[in-house]
Amino acid sequence: MDRSVLPTRSKPPTRSKPPIRSRPPTRRKAESGPDSTRRRTLKLLGMTVGAGLMLPRAAFAQDTSSLIGEDDICVLTPASTEGPYYFDPGLERRDITEGKPGARLDLALQIVDDQCRPIVGARADIWHCDAGGLYSNYPGQGDDRRTSTQGETFLRGTQFSDETGVVHFDTIYPGWYPGRTPHIHCMIYLEQQKALTGQLFFPDDVSLALYRNRAPYNQRPNPTVLNANDGIARRAGSAALAQIAEMDMGFDASLVIGVAG
Repeated sequence: MDRSVLPTRSKPPTRSKPPIRSRPPTRRKAESGPDSTRRRTLKLLGMTVGAGLMLPRAAFAQDTSSLIGEDDICVLTPASTEGPYYFDPGLERRDITEGKPGARLDLALQIVDDQCRPIVGARADIWHCDAGGLYSNYPGQGDDRRTSTQGETFLRGTQFSDETGVVHFDTIYPGWYPGRTPHIHCMIYLEQQKALTGQLFFPDDVSLALYRNRAPYNQRPNPTVLNANDGIARRAGSAALAQIAEMDMGFDASLVIGVAG
């Protein structure tokens, strides 16, 4: 876990934050012919299987053609640790880069319920480190543990899901820091209640190629921890592995996040 890898630090002072504007109540798109027994079973298994439960989309009665991604699965996303670097700056925005250098990453997350129905109006928060492995607003970071980013808000933001359950973030491919594989944190709220805290991961070959060949990532050594030897990534499994497509100057990434209601 993050806290076992990095020394426990005092959190930065609580900062006043602008309120995120109110949204209509979260709602799920209607389905026809729900199977309540299957739904209860999926909830139960999804909360007890650490790597998430994967079922073919054909196992569900409703049309799942609107789901993003190419894999023919429906997944309840496994919960992961929040880690030591969360705070809510109260910033509802798509572009979270604040000018940070790095490979462009267009990230699409689709939030669905345990029947693979898109959830409209769900709140999604994400946060991650920059190309040098630093999170905003925390002291004692960097390879020498002497770098402070207190007062900064880069690479954090909130979006609300649209009619297809999708949120979009314009960000950069995350760097790495000691003890962890590259990842992005996410937190999902339904009806103003936290429904899931998770992490999403990237294919190792993509990360390594980027870190070896592109500035500013190649100004640091290659990471010593990748998905295979990161305990959090191993427990999350393929349910938390983003689909990646290389584009001009960066990447498109997507993940379907299944939330048990």
